[in-house]
Amino acid sequence: MSETTSVYQAYQGNTYLFGGNAPYVEEMYENYLANPGSVPDNWREYFDALQHVPAADGSDARDVPHLPVVNAFAERAKQGGTRVVQAHGADSDLGRKRVSVQQLIAAYRNVGQRWADLDPLKRTERPDIPELEPAFYDFKDADQETVFNTSNTFFGKETMPLREMINALRETYCGAIGAEFMYATDQTQKRWWQQKLESIRSKPVFNAEQKKHILERLTAAEGLERFLHTKYVGQKRFSLEGGESFIVAMDELIQSAGTKGVQEIVIGMAHRGRLNVLVNTLGKMPKDLFAEFDHTAPEDLPSGDVKYHQGFSSDVSTPGGPVHLTLAFNPSHLEIVNPVVEGSVRARMDRRDDPDGKQVLPVLVHGDAAFAGQGVVQETLALAQTRGYSTGGTVHIVINNQIGFTTSDPRDSRSTLYCTDVVKMIESPVLHVNGDDPEAVALATQLALEFRMEFRKDVVVDIICFRKLGHNEQDTPSLTQPLMYKKIGQHPGTRKMYADRLAAQGLGNELGDEMVRDYRAAMDAGRHTAERVLTNFKSKYAVDWTPFLDKKWTDAGDTAIPLAEWKRLAERITTIPESVTPHQLVKKVYDDRAAMGRGEHPVDWGMGEHMAFASLVASGYPVRLSGEDCGRGTFTHRHAVIHDQKREKWNEGTYTPLQNVTENQAPFTVIDSILSEEAVLAFEYGYASNDPNTLVIWEAQFGDFANGAQVVIDQFIASGEVKWGRVNGIALMLPHGYEGQGPEHSSARLERFMQLSADTNMQVVQPTTASQIFHVLRRQMVRNLRKPLIIMTPKSLLRNKDAASPLSEFTKGAFQTVIPEQNEDVVGNAAKVKRLIACSGKVYYDLVKRRTEMESLEVAIVRVEQLYPFPHKAFAAELKRFPKVTEIVWCQDEPQNQGAWFFVQHYIHENMLDGQKLGYSGRAASASPAVGYSHLHQEQQKSLVEGAFGKLKGFVLSK
Repeated sequence: MSETTSVYQAYQGNTYLFGGNAPYVEEMYENYLANPGSVPDNWREYFDALQHVPAADGSDARDVPHLPVVNAFAERAKQGGTRVVQAHGADSDLGRKRVSVQQLIAAYRNVGQRWADLDPLKRTERPDIPELEPAFYDFKDADQETVFNTSNTFFGKETMPLREMINALRETYCGAIGAEFMYATDQTQKRWWQQKLESIRSKPVFNAEQKKHILERLTAAEGLERFLHTKYVGQKRFSLEGGESFIVAMDELIQSAGTKGVQEIVIGMAHRGRLNVLVNTLGKMPKDLFAEFDHTAPEDLPSGDVKYHQGFSSDVSTPGGPVHLTLAFNPSHLEIVNPVVEGSVRARMDRRDDPDGKQVLPVLVHGDAAFAGQGVVQETLALAQTRGYSTGGTVHIVINNQIGFTTSDPRDSRSTLYCTDVVKMIESPVLHVNGDDPEAVALATQLALEFRMEFRKDVVVDIICFRKLGHNEQDTPSLTQPLMYKKIGQHPGTRKMYADRLAAQGLGNELGDEMVRDYRAAMDAGRHTAERVLTNFKSKYAVDWTPFLDKKWTDAGDTAIPLAEWKRLAERITTIPESVTPHQLVKKVYDDRAAMGRGEHPVDWGMGEHMAFASLVASGYPVRLSGEDCGRGTFTHRHAVIHDQKREKWNEGTYTPLQNVTENQAPFTVIDSILSEEAVLAFEYGYASNDPNTLVIWEAQFGDFANGAQVVIDQFIASGEVKWGRVNGIALMLPHGYEGQGPEHSSARLERFMQLSADTNMQVVQPTTASQIFHVLRRQMVRNLRKPLIIMTPKSLLRNKDAASPLSEFTKGAFQTVIPEQNEDVVGNAAKVKRLIACSGKVYYDLVKRRTEMESLEVAIVRVEQLYPFPHKAFAAELKRFPKVTEIVWCQDEPQNQGAWFFVQHYIHENMLDGQKLGYSGRAASASPAVGYSHLHQEQQKSLVEGAFGKLKGFVLSK
């Protein structure tokens, strides 16, 4: 497209009304005129809108089918009875102008925001957009007073002179609010926005008291920043100065949401303006914030975090009743908190039985650069309208200070016109608004909330403002933005401008100064600055985390279930209704599971999982399982959802046995997620952070892909408790195993989880039998310890008969952190055992096979099923069983620099006896997790297994 091609012409050139489609469209239109119900809904909506366009004679007459008229004229032509009459020039010109008026209206609705007065710094000239000029449509000055039909607008008049209509369009779409919504395919939503904006011409109407309140909020926003700037010189706080209207938006959003029945609001935001929100919106006591600056605040966490990452919660009064506010804890990784907030909101919705999000509202606050630049934004938006992750629409607010870190040149900041363009992928409307007009900001926020509550969709308020100081208070931004900061230096401040504006309206010349003095006095006294905070209110939906605090990982949990209960549950989850026809392969799976339930066959992995889930939901613990392909299972072992092979509709014909375990059972939810790791795992972490009574599981398609969510693992799962005191019981199932599938389908990167393990922050396990997965899943809920559970799940073992378990292991016993030697002949000749091989995972079965081939009774093999926290007592007990052991070998499938070796060697050494030696057998250190050549994989596997029984080589640790 050339530079001279106009925006609206480009729009026209890409429309489905392109000339090549004319015959198809004409036929569709003929059908519509004859019978509106005969055409698809989207075409009917389009043709309905056409009926608002006035006829060429200015009347409101409805269009009639064209074909009979055309045929009549054709017949007359055949009979020689037709003569051509030239249309009157004036009538033809008037008809053309009426069409042009409709094009002009459409142009302002589509691209009017390009002329909106949005930048407080006024750094750029208004772009040249011919479609917004009357001359583009060949209107002359003489046409300005010509009256045209405007019945398809919402200006409140059926007809308007051209001059008045253009003024109305510019007031509506080119003022302090620039709206984008015409890309929506839903005609109802587009008409909603047109009605809302055009009926008031995008002009807010507030009374004197409301205006004073807006000024008070601006004063609070500015006052806190200036107080901190003078009292704590140079300390980082990520000031909001230049974007103070954001506090006005938050106040308006909370109060309006309360009037609409919202009872909880969960907020996610980065550090810019965060301290301001804590004090002026959520009501954190200023003296408590000052204590953090002074380093006198309590430091009762193992690690803690900086003050601008801290979360907070409070209750505030609104005209509709109390609203609980939560500001989520978050790291410096911008935007990663977004899906965490969405997950937390979904948990609250589920707890309230509020599927539409009428009572719980997610609010995400973004910076302009991060919103355009971070991929997790797109991933989170992609979740918005899916069944398993929808939260009824999110209100997004962008603090758009028109600068990234040191990047103010738009040629470097992004590849889109607006920082918000990513939301167009889900057709979310955007209201760009000038941050220097706090009343417009409040109006935009009102409209955004109304849209969200009406349509349950995401919506964006883009507050275009500036950043008075640097990225942080130690930065000198004029080094790279001299022109921008020259303008900022000349700006009087939003509060001052609005105070002057109210003074000019007769609301008091000293009003602004009085508010400044009052706020400063509150700061000096450390008093509340958010008057609506409630101190003694507690919602009935609040979660009591007390039972889950200060627990030890060694605490016992009764995970076995009685035999009668086992059989009852097994029958329920293996019974398929006659109305459902499963695939023959699935039918065999369920037939086999039924036999396992009766004790006729050993229980395999899939049945062990299912029985864990069934017993939990029957006991009142909800289960939420999500991930790519997790309903079926990547390796088709689960089949939690049965698909009727005779179903006739794509959205019907599924049956989930675990949702039919017993009456009044807890919910079982299984979700095939979108193809995302980062956002989905963060969502589930957020869900688990707000619901300790639900077993929340995220399953990776392959464990290798979990590193696509490494930020979530590092910043939340591993460190959330020691940084923020946030207890979380999420479970991760990560398929892991070296089976010749190459570098990206072998390793869940066990070593990374081991590296992150400290402070008893999580549990890392690698179960190798069906009974072990059963017990470890139940243990996660039955005992009150809520720590993240990282499960290295198998692949080939899912169908390995040796990994199946007898029924007795489910009705007795518990999860074994260490599985002792299982060969009775070896145990019976313990005094002959000279070597003990310790291992974890699938390699155990390879080692047992090799030992059998060697017919050796001098080697014991012990499985470490829980790698962290390391089970010292259980492992030491195994060593004591074999008093003549002189050599211990750690054997693993993974390369030496990966897997558990570097982390368990000092644990093993701690339990060794004097004179014992510790060696390693496994793959050599490698930059890649696994080889891609099948023959090389087999050679390596054979070598590491044989090495476990051979002479100690390489690094040997003695005691």
